[in-house]
Amino acid sequence: MVDGPEREKILLVGLNHRTAPVEVRERFALEKRGEHPLARLKAHLPEVEEAYYLSTCNRVEYLLVTPERERTLSGLKDFLARETGLARPHFEPHLYVFEDLEAVRHLFRVACGLDSLVLGEPQILGQVKEAYREAAGRFRSTGPILNRLLHRTFSVAKRVRTETGIGSYAVSVSYAAVELAKKIFGSLRGKVILLVGAGEMAELAAQHLLSAGAARLLVANRTLSRAIELAERYGGEALSLAELSEGLLSADIVISSTGAPGFVITPDLVRPLLRARKHRPLFLMDIAVPRDVDPGLNELENVYVFDIDDLKQVVEENLARRKKEALRAERLIEEEVLKFERWLKELAVYPTIKALREKAEEIRRRELARTLPRLQNLSEEEREALEVMTEAIVQKLLHAPILYLKAGYHRLGREAIGTVRRVFDLDGELEEAFRREDRRLEGAPEWSPWEKERKDSERPR
Repeated sequence: MVDGPEREKILLVGLNHRTAPVEVRERFALEKRGEHPLARLKAHLPEVEEAYYLSTCNRVEYLLVTPERERTLSGLKDFLARETGLARPHFEPHLYVFEDLEAVRHLFRVACGLDSLVLGEPQILGQVKEAYREAAGRFRSTGPILNRLLHRTFSVAKRVRTETGIGSYAVSVSYAAVELAKKIFGSLRGKVILLVGAGEMAELAAQHLLSAGAARLLVANRTLSRAIELAERYGGEALSLAELSEGLLSADIVISSTGAPGFVITPDLVRPLLRARKHRPLFLMDIAVPRDVDPGLNELENVYVFDIDDLKQVVEENLARRKKEALRAERLIEEEVLKFERWLKELAVYPTIKALREKAEEIRRRELARTLPRLQNLSEEEREALEVMTEAIVQKLLHAPILYLKAGYHRLGREAIGTVRRVFDLDGELEEAFRREDRRLEGAPEWSPWEKERKDSERPR
């Protein structure tokens, strides 16, 4: 794990959109092809102490805690070969393997969206949380190390989102359209959306707009049945293209994506509507190629037209901003990796701290039990005061060695633990040595009568 007495290794084994083609990734999505892999993993890898499994459309990862690195890695590859039906040479070149702090760093980066296809995407954090819920709740395959690591991961992702702008800039065309609309209207609450045509990207933009507070959806399409189908899905109203003027009269935001060879929305169509609209702003997003909206509409007062190139430019600018924010996020992650390393090191110290406290408490109770019977006529309050006083003495005496363990371990490693265990005789070695020395000084044999009898019997006769 890290320098120190821990035996376990943290192993992260997986593949993603950068290392493996989709035909390999989909074979690794085992939970979609039958039983969840965590349900079978323990039987195949009994030495694994903790396990977690993440599967998204872009990645499949196993996070394991094991005292036997080589055996686990080889066993996992055999397991994957059997479950995916792919021979090891067909998937091994696509796998990445991270250990200990590299695994921690990778997990933090994944949860923050720094390893995603779309830099800074927020959905991955929800997927990591769901994977942890499955592992910890349904399969009970996590333990102290993964529980701590995953909870730390959620905190790191929250910190990165709060302290950087990694998720603040729209990097999809549909969401960039929403951001532009917000700049024009301030709030989208109560606005009316008109879809002209029923393309997939237009529908996606409409979903974003409705999520942002838009109140009503109108759908105008050359094929009325398609318009009715789409409108029903979102509780909207369908219009024929012949009713386009009526839709433009009501709409605040228009998203156009027809396959028409020429302009569908022109100044001649919109200009007569302006007075009736009382000059409310009209925002038109033209995501069709060839274009649906005549750019000459930009000349009209309170009419704003953006085409697909405008939106792509916004996306590229935002992506450049996210990359800049990603550098800040990487620095925060390095800080958090160091904190987790410190916790891992302290983990090795806790058994010694526990033994130290138990020994001190045993001595305190024993001596109190010897003393109290000699003190006659003590009231209940006086007995309680003695308990409190002896507990305080023990705590104050242990304060320095515990501090030495926690702080000294980072500099001295095992030596700090060994020193405290020897000085306080936590393993009973000194006590036994003194007992033998006392027996020797009193002229007693250095071994018990039973040992002497055994040694005598072993002598050649």
